[in-house]
Amino acid sequence: QVQLVESGGGSVQAGGSLRLSCTASGYPFSHYCMVWFRQAPEKEREGVAMIYTGTTATTYADSVKGRFTISQDNAKDTVYLQMNSLKPEDAAMYYCAAGRQCSWQQSDFGYWGQGTQVTVSS
Repeated sequence: QVQLVESGGGSVQAGGSLRLSCTASGYPFSHYCMVWFRQAPEKEREGVAMIYTGTTATTYADSVKGRFTISQDNAKDTVYLQMNSLKPEDAAMYYCAAGRQCSWQQSDFGYWGQGTQVTVSS
């Protein structure tokens, strides 16, 4: 049974940092694309960072470049999202997703976590 479990969300003030984790089980962690999506109230879900676990190649949305870093720990089958210099507009439910190819299209990802909430106060 495939599972993605996110953790690490919370409440911070603007300018603060959080690190999200996504631990995978039930499928081969390597050679999958792992993406962090987020969805704020009344907004569409958007991708913010992706990593291809086979090569560690990363891609970021323009809105988070220079502030967020995605990384992986193969020994723990875990992907991280380090979020620095957080802004109120970063507040959202953050989801991790896994799929065989990297894209920003949600339909390309068959495995999803339950989400972890990030709140940023100004």
